[in-house]
Amino acid sequence: MSAPTLSVVLSFRNEADVIPELIGRLEKSLAGASIDYELIFVNDASTDRSLALLEEHRARDPRVKIVNMSRRFGVAPCVIAGIHYARGEAVVYMDTDLQDPPELIPTLVARWREGADVVYTVRTARQGESAWKMRVTRAAYRAIQLVSDLQLPIEAGDFKLLSRRVVDHLLTLEEKDLYVRGLVAWVGFQQVAVPYERQARGAGDTHFPLLRSWGPASSFVAGVTSFSHAPLIAFLLLGLLGGALSVLALLALLLKSVIAAPPSGTAWLVAYGSLLWSTLALGIGVVGLYLARIHREVLGRPRYIVASAIGFDERG
Repeated sequence: MSAPTLSVVLSFRNEADVIPELIGRLEKSLAGASIDYELIFVNDASTDRSLALLEEHRARDPRVKIVNMSRRFGVAPCVIAGIHYARGEAVVYMDTDLQDPPELIPTLVARWREGADVVYTVRTARQGESAWKMRVTRAAYRAIQLVSDLQLPIEAGDFKLLSRRVVDHLLTLEEKDLYVRGLVAWVGFQQVAVPYERQARGAGDTHFPLLRSWGPASSFVAGVTSFSHAPLIAFLLLGLLGGALSVLALLALLLKSVIAAPPSGTAWLVAYGSLLWSTLALGIGVVGLYLARIHREVLGRPRYIVASAIGFDERG
C-alpha cells in the first residue's frame, strides 16, 4: 500500500460525543482537498465508547487508524506517538473537540504546497471561553514570549501542519518534558501563519484541568523552562538587588545612629529578614523547576508506551 500524502493526528480522551461528527467533517473537508490521507487517532486511555466508535468507523474506512496508549500520558506525548506512526508527506495534528475546524485543513495543505514547511494557525477569537480564561491565556503566551530565547507566535496553539522533513527532525528530539509548539518553532524552516476563529467545544467538558500534569499550568512551565534561562537570571538579579538594599539599610541605620537618635531596629530586622527569606524561597523554587526537568531526563524513561496500534503495517 502506498504511503498517504497527508496524515492527520488526533490525540483524544473520552470524546465519544464528538467523534462521529469529527470524522464526518474530516472526510468531507479532505475530499474537497483532493488528497490521499490517513486519520490517526491516539487514544489516551479513554474510558468511554470512543475506541468502540473508532473501530466501527475503521470497519467502513481503513484510513481510520488507532494508537492506544497503555495509560494516560497527556496530549503532547500522544501527539508525538501519532506523529511517529504517521507516514504522510505532511502531518496535521489537532484536537478532537471541534474547537479547531477541520474545514481549515485544505488551506493548510495549500500553504504547504506553496512551499511552507510549517503552517501554524493563529486564533483571532475564541468562542465559548470566559473572558477570565482568555486574559490568563494571553498573559501566559506573552510571558513565554517575553522570556523565551525563541520567537514563539502568540495565540498559535496545537493545530498545524508539518512537512515531512520537519517531522523527521522533530522525532530526533528526545527530551521528556514536551512543549511541542516550542519544539516546532525551534526546528525552524519556512513557517507561515493562517488566522482563524476558534469555535466553542463541540460537546462534553474540557479534559485539561488547570493544575494536572497534562493541564495548561504544566504546559506554561514547560514552555518557560524549555526555551529560557530567564527565571534563573531573574533570581540572580533579585538576589543582587536584595543584597544592595540590605547594605543600604545597614548604612542608613548607621548614619541615623551617628547624626540622630538611634532608630528602632525591629521594623528593619523584620523587613530585612522577610527579604532574605522570600529571595531564598523564590530561588529554591526556580532552581527546583530546572532540577525537576534534569531529573526526568536522567531517569531515561520513555515518553509514552503504546499498548496497541490498529491499522498499521510493520513499519509502525
